[in-house]
Amino acid sequence: MKILITGATGFVGSALAKKLLDSGHELNILTRSRENLPDVFKNSRVTAFEWKDTSVAPPIESISGINGVINLMGENISAKRWSNEQKIKLHTSRVESTKNLTNLLNHNLTAPLDFFISASAVGIYPVGLTDCLNEDSKTGKNFLAELCKDWEAAAYTLTKVKRIVIIRTAVVLEKNGGALTKMLPPFKLGLGGPIGNGNQYMSWIHLDDLVNIYTKAATDPKMSGVYNAAAPHPTDNFHFTKALGKVLHKPTLIPVPAAALKIAFGEMSSVILDSQKVISKRLPEEGITLQYETIESAMNKIFETR
Repeated sequence: MKILITGATGFVGSALAKKLLDSGHELNILTRSRENLPDVFKNSRVTAFEWKDTSVAPPIESISGINGVINLMGENISAKRWSNEQKIKLHTSRVESTKNLTNLLNHNLTAPLDFFISASAVGIYPVGLTDCLNEDSKTGKNFLAELCKDWEAAAYTLTKVKRIVIIRTAVVLEKNGGALTKMLPPFKLGLGGPIGNGNQYMSWIHLDDLVNIYTKAATDPKMSGVYNAAAPHPTDNFHFTKALGKVLHKPTLIPVPAAALKIAFGEMSSVILDSQKVISKRLPEEGITLQYETIESAMNKIFETR
């Protein structure tokens, strides 16, 4: 197939692009700049189109001959404090840019796409509950939840498509990007430890499993609607910390005060401090299994060279 990917040069996008190319697909990618693209995109089956201003429609040439779209674009949630300006940027980079893309598709496609797969996040669900949440659970009402709701609604403005798939992603784990990149430095120095009381739960997924979910969503015509991309065993912060310290062969004795994180990161600290146990009901129901179901198996894979 020929697949258009937004956010292709990001942490998830680059890994997904490699998987799709290895499977023989062609890719059109939308990027702010075609200069200094990662090596994975230096491939005869990749065509890059510049979309510098996402407040307007992307180049019409980018949708020529495509079978489907994988929509991953969005400002990094944890990049900086959530000032009012940053909240607008987080919203615009996901919601308005998605609407501009779907508007282009609705007005210029001669036939419906086979699929439109759009990223979302488990942040759409409430926090602080003791129960496990799944795709049938109610949604939350905080900033992240409202952002995700608007993001998903933007995907559903596309009418010229056979199926829409929404991937609500948990914290993605791999050592060369995502959450672990920020966590590793203190742990490598032996200064890692649980955050607050360590009781808060985190839903997570290994990058390889997430890439496999996206790939299957693109190639399996039966997949449609919302899926939680989350391992079946959420972990509390205490056990996550111990698992990370074990594979790094480092102590995890120094707790990080929750108050310090609130001072340092403001409202954005909720990403780290809020407790949330999200699993997928639909993936196992549809026979989709993950390679890494426990935090120990994921950590062992990520740091297997040690």
